[in-house]
Amino acid sequence: MARAHGAYPNDPPTSLTVHGKSRVLELSFPDGASFRLPFELMRVFSPSAEVQGHGPGQEVLQTGKRHIDITALAPVGNYAVQPTFSDGHDSGIFTWEYLYQLGAEQDRRWADYEQRLADAGVDRDAPMAQKAGGGCGHHH
Repeated sequence: MARAHGAYPNDPPTSLTVHGKSRVLELSFPDGASFRLPFELMRVFSPSAEVQGHGPGQEVLQTGKRHIDITALAPVGNYAVQPTFSDGHDSGIFTWEYLYQLGAEQDRRWADYEQRLADAGVDRDAPMAQKAGGGCGHHH
């Protein structure tokens, strides 16, 4: 289902706050919309090729991200931010439009994620499959 470009505003948020303890990014936009995006949602739906793949059906299912943190948040021009997550992922560039879309579609995206987990027969807290040479980190 294609949507017309510009269905979501791409104006910068009027406020953006990283809440490390509750693991949410709080955004308010000029049109009055405000969202609290869990870091986990942002990490699972990172717009990077590493997560999204290079075409439909190429998405890499992300697991074990419930306790993810954002360790840095860098501005990208005046149109986006690039978070660094505590698992080292830092290649996703989140435009204002994409952050707005994530907020507006949060419930549907969580449901989609849960369905993809169920279809794959994995739990949301399952460790990600390690790449060659990777090892398990520490547990809390």
